[in-house]
Amino acid sequence: MVEQRRRAHGPGRRTRDDFTRVRRVRELARYDAETVHGILDAGATCVVAHVVDGRPVATPTLHWRIGARVYWHGSIASRMLRANASGGEVCLTVYLMDGWVLARSAFNHTANYRCAMLFGRPEPVTAPEEKLRVLRAFSEHWFPGRWDALRPVHKRELGATHVLSMPIDAASAKVRSGDPAEPARDQAWPVWAGVVPFRHGLGAPVAAAGLAPGLPKPRLAAPGRAPPGGGRRGRG
Repeated sequence: MVEQRRRAHGPGRRTRDDFTRVRRVRELARYDAETVHGILDAGATCVVAHVVDGRPVATPTLHWRIGARVYWHGSIASRMLRANASGGEVCLTVYLMDGWVLARSAFNHTANYRCAMLFGRPEPVTAPEEKLRVLRAFSEHWFPGRWDALRPVHKRELGATHVLSMPIDAASAKVRSGDPAEPARDQAWPVWAGVVPFRHGLGAPVAAAGLAPGLPKPRLAAPGRAPPGGGRRGRG
C-alpha cells in the first residue's frame, strides 16, 4: 500500500505521481484524514522505515498524534532518531489486525485490518517547553490525568530525549472489514466460514512489586477504538 500524495522537493509544494497510488485492491484504499487519524490514534506502535548508511532499516517504536502531526521519541543515542533528525525521508506505518477471515477454501482466507502509511521528512522538537507539551499529550492519550501526578521531569532527562514530528499531509490508509469474499460455488462447502476477532487494547493494571497499598490505579483511555463498521470486502 502506498499513499496518494507526496511532497515535491520544493518547499510547500505537493505532487501526485504514479508511485503513490494504491494499486492492490484499490477499493480498500482510504485517503481521508478521519480514517488516517483514527488508525494512528488506535495504534500504540508504528514502524519507521528509513535508510541508514545506504542500507534499509525498519524500526518499531511508539507514536502519537497531535492534530495533523505525528510524533515519536527515544534516546539521543538511538541510531534511528539520529538518522531521522538528519532530514532524510521516512515511511511511518501503523498496522492494526482486527480479525482472521476464514473462508471455505485456503486461498480465500484473509484478514480484517486497518493500515496507515505516512511519508515525509521528520523535524526535531528542540524547545524544552514544546517537548514537555507533546510528551504530556502522549501520556494523556493513554492514561488521562496521570502526568500531573508524576514526579516532575528532570532537565537531564528531557535533554537525553529526542522527539521527532512529521506532518500528516502525505498519507493513505487501507481498510478491510466484513465476511470472506468467496465465489458462489464455494458457499455450499461444509466447513465453517466467518471472522475470528483479533483483540488488542489495554488490560487491567497489574501493580509493581513493593507498591504501597491503597494507591489508586491509573485511569485508562476510554474504550471506543473499535474497527470501523460496514461490510467492505476484498482479498486485501
